[in-house]
Amino acid sequence: MLLVKQELLTALAAELDKLSPGAGQKAAFESPKVAAHGDFASTAAMQLAKPLKLNPRQVAEGLREALLVMPVYQRWVDAIEIAGPGFINFRLKPEAKQQTVREVLQAGGLYGVKPLDAGRRMLVEFVSANPTGPLHVGHGRQAALGDAICKLVATQGWDVYREFYYNDAGVQIHTLATSTQARARGVKPGDAGWPEPAYNGDYIADIAADFMAKKTVRSDDREFTASGDIDDIDAIRQFAVAYLRREQDLDLQAFSVKFNNYYLESSLYSSGRVEDTVARLKAAGKTYEQDGALWLKSTDYGDDKDRVMKKGDGSYTYFVPDVAYHLAKWERGFTKAINIQGMDHHGTIARVRAGLQAAGAGIPEGYPDYVLHTMVRVVKGGEEVKISKRAGSYVTLRDLIEWTSKDAVRFFLLSRKPDTEYTFDVDLAVAKNNDNPVYYVQYAHARICSVLTAWGGDAATLKAVDLSALASPQAQALMLLMAKYPDMLANAATGFAPHDVAFYLRELAASYHSYYDAERILVDDEAVKLARLALVAATAQVLHNGLAVLGVDAPRKM
Repeated sequence: MLLVKQELLTALAAELDKLSPGAGQKAAFESPKVAAHGDFASTAAMQLAKPLKLNPRQVAEGLREALLVMPVYQRWVDAIEIAGPGFINFRLKPEAKQQTVREVLQAGGLYGVKPLDAGRRMLVEFVSANPTGPLHVGHGRQAALGDAICKLVATQGWDVYREFYYNDAGVQIHTLATSTQARARGVKPGDAGWPEPAYNGDYIADIAADFMAKKTVRSDDREFTASGDIDDIDAIRQFAVAYLRREQDLDLQAFSVKFNNYYLESSLYSSGRVEDTVARLKAAGKTYEQDGALWLKSTDYGDDKDRVMKKGDGSYTYFVPDVAYHLAKWERGFTKAINIQGMDHHGTIARVRAGLQAAGAGIPEGYPDYVLHTMVRVVKGGEEVKISKRAGSYVTLRDLIEWTSKDAVRFFLLSRKPDTEYTFDVDLAVAKNNDNPVYYVQYAHARICSVLTAWGGDAATLKAVDLSALASPQAQALMLLMAKYPDMLANAATGFAPHDVAFYLRELAASYHSYYDAERILVDDEAVKLARLALVAATAQVLHNGLAVLGVDAPRKM
């Protein structure tokens, strides 16, 4: 129905231009909030009424009369009605909605997908967990969000690059090294001599044992062989970092998440990028010295107060390397950058953007974009689960996947807006009933596949069948909903909102189940049977496409 919609919009735009030159550029259809009001709606009459100095309903009536005599409207539109203060509601003929089935079957996995534009490069940074322990469920939410957003914006033609940013030095990593060293010496949490602060999870003992055994560990971005020298704290640090990076890689592999690049915070210092960034800000006249510290004039760019860049002891505050890192993103050609981070990073947004504006690099305001998420509460057996034996103080992503499945974890974590609190119900995630949203959607796909298998024909032949039998209210509702998939996908990509895809899939599954309950598919009438098979095959394709955006499988059997 994409072509039908475009034809109708083009004709509407031409008519609007006759009333007011240039008005056609704003021609658009909306979905009525109440299905009974029609299939498309337009507010054009209300927008034009004031400049034309006419009553909105009068403008709407004039448009209605003009459109009704146009061949394209006579072909595809059953009725045009005026409602309320001047809404124009359009009711489509069944033939218009039937075009959706043909479009879906022709496009297949590319339905709703726009061609790649290599000139539009986007970097999505997500997970970015320092290697100090196993990934927790908060990292899992971030991994699900980041991966789905990458897939989502890629459907709209963006050339997407996935990056994982972390630090292999600093206070946290030193604590990791001293904790591992203590375990290697036989000291454990609670013993005299156990360092404070320290990491207390069982995984520290595993790292220490492998270090003493002189093992080699390989992660996606580094490799290190242990010396076994218990006094060599730097060797312990490097081994522990490589070990935990490998553990993170295993977690992410279980979650089907991959990255193009791993970027080290320490490289910003070793390469001179941090010093260069500070020098650039000084040269631009955007800094000043006060109380022995170097300050950024961030209030010039909307921050609530100026920020310290360099403390009296000569060390930099944490947002300075962030500014240097984002300058590097821009200089690498990424005109769009998205950071998926926890809500605790909210305070850094204004100062990072201020630093980028002050640097005078031609970076647009609002760069980078941020998607902030809340933490996840895990409930099992009706009680909150807070501790994992392996991690010591939190539930790991691996725990959640092992308790449920990769698909359940992904769908559940993507089913709510990122900034809303979320409770992950383990028991619900493994339930095989309609209350489990991922089961409900996957079952719709599997149910269709079983029908197609029972038919036993060649699905490719369904592209050309006569669809005129698809006239029932349930069939038309299903086709109209599939027709909305491309716009839903585009809007979700613009808003970095994979939860909209999850919601749509539940709605589509519900529409299919309603259709299935209303009409038998494998009937004796061959023409009717083939038309209905084409409809359900198209539905399966859209379910498959949407689930793929979320990184969730579309099983053929359940």
